[in-house]
Amino acid sequence: MKNLTGIKNRIVGSRYFSFGITLTLFVVLYAVGMMNYRGFLKPQVFCNLLIDNAALIIATIGITFVLLIGGIDISIGSVVALTCMTSAKLLAETGMPALLVILLVLVMGCVFGLIQGWLITEFNMQPFIVTLAGQFFARGMTAIISRDTIVIEDPLYTSLASARIYILPGGFISVGVIIALAALVIGTLVLKFTRFGRNIYALGGNETSAQLMGLPTKRTKISAYVVCGFCSALAGVVYSLIMLSGYPLHAVSMEMDAIASSVIGGTLMTGGVAFLPGTLLGVMIQGIIQTFITFQGTLSAWWTRIIIALLLCLFIVIQAIVSRSRQRLNSEH
Repeated sequence: MKNLTGIKNRIVGSRYFSFGITLTLFVVLYAVGMMNYRGFLKPQVFCNLLIDNAALIIATIGITFVLLIGGIDISIGSVVALTCMTSAKLLAETGMPALLVILLVLVMGCVFGLIQGWLITEFNMQPFIVTLAGQFFARGMTAIISRDTIVIEDPLYTSLASARIYILPGGFISVGVIIALAALVIGTLVLKFTRFGRNIYALGGNETSAQLMGLPTKRTKISAYVVCGFCSALAGVVYSLIMLSGYPLHAVSMEMDAIASSVIGGTLMTGGVAFLPGTLLGVMIQGIIQTFITFQGTLSAWWTRIIIALLLCLFIVIQAIVSRSRQRLNSEH
């Protein structure tokens, strides 16, 4: 009996346990969709999950770095909107090359994250308050640039937006999906194989222990927010490829969707535990729920929020169970 209990605790305490549950949930939901709706059998339905959520995937990667250190960033959606509006304004009125505009907005995102991370670290301020101020500032600046929609008509943007990359028979993805998947692979490799990634995990696991080990905790914390700022701006670039416009109300509440996707994907809100491929599945699960509602045709879109709320509660309970199992394993050793 003790052996069975020990095996159960090891399975539940594994860092991949939450990912396994997320993967199982994704497979079950997709199977239910295929059994109930003929359209789910089409390869393009799966590809559309990636196309429609490419920007959210990138934003979720960024927030995962911050959640890993035990922080939070609720300015993501506003930075995405500011990126779209800045890009649209520069392209429409300056004649600046599209690649230079993309580079400038990515640098802007890094600087935005750097300032937020520096304020949080240097003055020991609450991340929620600092990033709330960042959210207000970015959304306000978006409206200052223009309260009206600015259409993006740049040839490079329009050609990238309309490009189709066929990966399955009868199924294609967009350039935004390629960017999102590349960001996912790079983020996973950084967390898994670099010193910075190990410092992120160590800082999120126990900041005091990380300091005692001589790790650069302040620099690591600031860098996590820089990564989140960069990912927010990159998500804004991809979002602008989808919308081909700048508008003050773009990406409202995207930060909440990103946080929810990260948690459903197995990220612990207390920090120290995450698996980026799981965050991809977290985004895809939200996409599947939205697709269910679209295929049903009679349900309100608000059911997506209700179901995501229930899933969040479920995964928070799972996180509590995982934490207890880890504590038991540590006490046994």
